[in-house]
Order: sequence, then C-alpha cells, then structure tokens
Amino acid sequence: MLRYWKSKLGRGMFRLEQLTLQKRLVIAYILIMLLPSLLISLYIFRGLTGNAIQEIQKNNEYALEIEQIHIKNNMETMKRAAQMATPLVGDVRDYLSRSNEPTVQELIDVDRINMEDIVRLQYNNPDIELIRIYMSNPYTFEMWPVFLYEKRIQKDTWYAQVMNAGMKDVWVFSRSDREVLQSRLSGEEVIRPKVSLFQEIQHPFGSHVGVLEVDMLLTHFFPNTFSALQEDQSQMVVLDRKGHMFRHPANGFLDRSGLTEDILRQQFALIEPAPDSKGSFEFIIEGVPFLGVYSYIDLLDAYMLKVSTLEPVYEGINKTRNRIILANVILLAILTLSTYFLNSIILKKLHVLTDSMKKVRQGDFGFDIDIRGGGEVGELAHHFRKMLRKINELIADAVNKQAASKEAELVTLKNQIDSHFLYNTLENIKMMAEINDQRDVSDALTSLGSMMRYNMRWNSEYVRLRDELNHIGNYINIANIRFDDKMKLVTDIPSGFMDQELLKMSLQPVVENSVKHGLGDKEMTIVIRAELDGNTMLISITDDGEGMTQEQVYELSRRIQQVERTSIVWDSQGHPGQGNGIGLVNVNSRIQMHFGKEYGLQVESEQGRYTRITIRIPYFNLSGGIS
Repeated sequence: MLRYWKSKLGRGMFRLEQLTLQKRLVIAYILIMLLPSLLISLYIFRGLTGNAIQEIQKNNEYALEIEQIHIKNNMETMKRAAQMATPLVGDVRDYLSRSNEPTVQELIDVDRINMEDIVRLQYNNPDIELIRIYMSNPYTFEMWPVFLYEKRIQKDTWYAQVMNAGMKDVWVFSRSDREVLQSRLSGEEVIRPKVSLFQEIQHPFGSHVGVLEVDMLLTHFFPNTFSALQEDQSQMVVLDRKGHMFRHPANGFLDRSGLTEDILRQQFALIEPAPDSKGSFEFIIEGVPFLGVYSYIDLLDAYMLKVSTLEPVYEGINKTRNRIILANVILLAILTLSTYFLNSIILKKLHVLTDSMKKVRQGDFGFDIDIRGGGEVGELAHHFRKMLRKINELIADAVNKQAASKEAELVTLKNQIDSHFLYNTLENIKMMAEINDQRDVSDALTSLGSMMRYNMRWNSEYVRLRDELNHIGNYINIANIRFDDKMKLVTDIPSGFMDQELLKMSLQPVVENSVKHGLGDKEMTIVIRAELDGNTMLISITDDGEGMTQEQVYELSRRIQQVERTSIVWDSQGHPGQGNGIGLVNVNSRIQMHFGKEYGLQVESEQGRYTRITIRIPYFNLSGGIS
C-alpha cells in the first residue's frame, strides 16, 4: 500500500513538473490561499457546532434539574401524606388487628372519624390521586374508597416487593390504573400512568395487618415531562428500573423523528450509565444526529432522559459555512485570474530567455539577449550572455586545438619514423658490444632502449604500477653508470598491488628529483612502498639523501600546489631552481586533474636524514578491484 501511494505521488509530481512556471505559480497561489482558508473555516465552524451543542446540552441539563426539583417536592408530598395518614391508621389499628367482628357503632366510628379524615387529607393535596389502606384481617369490613381487603392486590407484581421491604418505602411505576373493586379478570384498566408509594402496616410491631398506598399521576409527578406545552425539537421521557418508558403521548417528537421506544432503549443501553450518575451522549439514526441528556432519580431507581435533535444546528451552521466557503472560492477565482495575468507580464522576460535557450540548443550562438535591468531574470540574462561569449570562445579554441592536433599527428608520425631508426641503431650497437664481450655497455643499451620505447609509446594516460617500476629500474641502471653505482633501488610492494592503475610518468619525475637533489657524496637508497588506506592507494618514495629544512619543505609544498608547468628543484645553497622534466608540479596537477583535488603529492623531509614524497591516488586494480 505504501509503495502504491509513493507511485501515485511520484506520477503527480511528474505531471506537475511538466506544467509551465506560470501555471505552477497559480497552482501554488491557490493552495497557499485556499487550503488555509478552508482549514480555518472548518476549525471555526467546528467550534461553533461544538458551542451550539454545548448550549443545547446545558439547557437540557437545566430542564432536568428543574424536573428533579419537582420530583423531590412531589415525593416529599407523598411521604408527608403517608406520615399524616399513619397516626390516623393508629386509631384503627385495634380495628385492623381485632380477633372478632366489630359492632355497628364501631363501624360507624371508623367510617365517620378515621375515613373522613383520610379523605379530607387526600382532597387537601390535589396532586395526590388517592390514599388507600388494604386490610388483611378477615374480621374487618371494606369501606370504599379507603378501606379495602388486601386480597384484591395480592396478585399484583409489586405486592411481593412491598412485603419483602418490611417498613421501608416502596416506589412503583404503573402504566395503567385498575379498579380494584372489580375482579382482576373483569376489572377495566384505565391508561393513566402513575407513581405509587407503598408502606406495610404492622400492629403490634412485627405483625402484618395491612398495606398503605399513596398514588400520584405522572402528569403531576413529572409536570414538565407531561406538560401540555412541549418543544418541537426535543422530548423528555422516563425510564424505570425494568426499562419501561413513560412519555407524554401528545408530544409527537419521537414519532416524527423515527425514534421508537426500542431504538431509544438500545441507544441508552449502549452507554451503560452507572447508577446515581448523569451525563450526555450523541447518536445518529438514519443520518439524523441526536443528543441525549440523562439524570438518575435515586429513590425511584429510574432515569430521566431528554432527547433533542441536532439536525437544525448542523443545517444552520453548514449553510453558513458553505456560503462563506463559496464566497472565498469566488474571491480566490478572481484573485487567481488577476495573478495569472500579472505573472504573464512578470515572466515575459523569462519567456524571452527561454526562447534564446532554444536557439542555443539548435546551434545558433550568434545573437544577443535584449534583456536589461536588475532582478533575478536580469541577472540570469547577464550570466547567459557571458555563457554565450564563453561558448563562442571555446568553439574558437576547439577549432584551434583541432588544427594543432592535426599538426601533432604529423609530428607524431615523424617521431615514429625517427624512433624506428634509433631503435635499429641501438640494436646494432648492442650487438657490436656483445660481440666484443662488453656486457656493461650491452646492458646499458638495453635499459636505454626500454626507456626510449616507454617514453615514445604514449598510447594511454594510464599504466600499471609494475610498468612504471620497470621504467624506474631502467632509469636507475643508466643513472648508476653516471654516478658509479652510488644508488640502490628497493621496492616493498605486495604482489596484489602491481596491477594498480596510475598515470604514466608519475613516479619517474619524483625519483629523478631524488637523484638530482638528494644524492651527495655517499651512497643513497631509494625505497618505494605501496599501502592501502581505505579506498586510497598511498605510494611513497623515500630516499636517505641530503634532505631539506622545514622552510624548504614549506616552500616546495606551496609551489607544488600552484598550477605551474615547471619542476621545483633545489641548488646547493638551498634556493629553488629549475628542472628539465615533467616536474613535481606537473605530476601533482595531472593527478588532481584526473582524480580530483583530494589526491596529489605530499612532501616530508628532515635535513641530513631523509626525504619522502607520498602520492595519493584512488585504488583501482586493473586485474579486478575497486575505485
């Protein structure tokens, strides 16, 4: 995958490079202006979207807090009603726990005093739907609407929970209200969601005699949730511990938004809310974003959930964002056209320079560029004019060199003819010396003939190290005739380096310099060594002759680095003189010209002890090596 994207990027860059400079400048201008504008717009509008969602979330949280206050007040009202009804119940506890049937007067007292007080308590709290006492004693009689037999409710789902809770409060949600005076099978259920508070009645303590019930309709218990005035873009619902959902049926927000109760339960279950917690979550149904804010109701073990649609928020912000981006694009298009025409004027001189380069490519050098003034294009035109003049000079020089080369070929041909004559003459003299048994003369003529062949046969600039050493050996043999065998040549070179490539006649001038300026009254030994330093071949030529002072070494090193065609020599007084060979300067210049400035000659010497000249060249073995 990475290779694929690299290939795509490479092709895109190649296509971009094929465009003209003017088009590339326009593209760069568009990218520089458009991308930051788009990124800043996206960043700003994302912040606006987040702020709008936070505002909706805060409003919903505030609405839930207000509803929590109503819930707490209503729960306190129901508890207070239960507490106020309990003393009244105490007056009839003997009636509830009696072991025989009551008299008529006792029944009249219960109905006139206790039941009327409970009914009056209920009417004084209009939010309370009803207060009932369910009796378990068979010796009691029902008095509607307060005193009823407990057997009427024993099959209700909440009855076992109340009996297991002891004297603790039990809160129960009910979706409908059943008339308990009728049988369970025939009793008509009225859809009136309510919250019920149940308390067990014991007399004496620990002995069950009945159950107290206080009911309040959800329309009063959750006044904002079931209010007639509802928002169009949100709705508040209640989820009990069993997952039953209670909501105002007149508010059609969930139905209009396609949010069924099952979908809402699934989304709420996904966040796994912890008990005694509150928070918010976002979800998307059929491409429509929603925000849910929830709050836990402790005593009821239920959650209040307010769901709001975020579609109007996103639509409004997206419309504003799109308008601003469109305005930016239109403005950018106008600026791009203006930039295109301005660039065409600015780059006009560059186009003239490009046309001039095309003429040069076609071989036309006889023209001038009519571009003056400063700036980058003017400077480029100035250097281009200088380049044209230089090219014309080089062409003229090449023509002169070609003519000189023709003349040199004739001279070379003449030298070849003369060299054949000299070789044949030397061979005849050598034969005469051998006939007269003059072996020294014969050997000297052999060395001289080899030197002449090596010097005159210049087929290539490069030779093997062994060829250069053979030539130096011939030179030393001839020089020993002149200096009475006072010189000795020692080579300490591994056999693997004998095929090292080097410039022809690059060692002989150095050895000749040692003979001319190092040989004194005593015998002198010249040692040639070769060693490898990484990819660099170091060839050192050391003699134990006269040597030089440090000032002479410095002066010689300085002159070697100068581009001169003369050899640096030293006379007996220590002054630099003139040599007649290729010379150390020429050797150093040839090495740097062929191999680079990091190669060349290095001089070391100590007066009266030695002189060492080290040649640095690239390691390249002609029999198979590295460069």
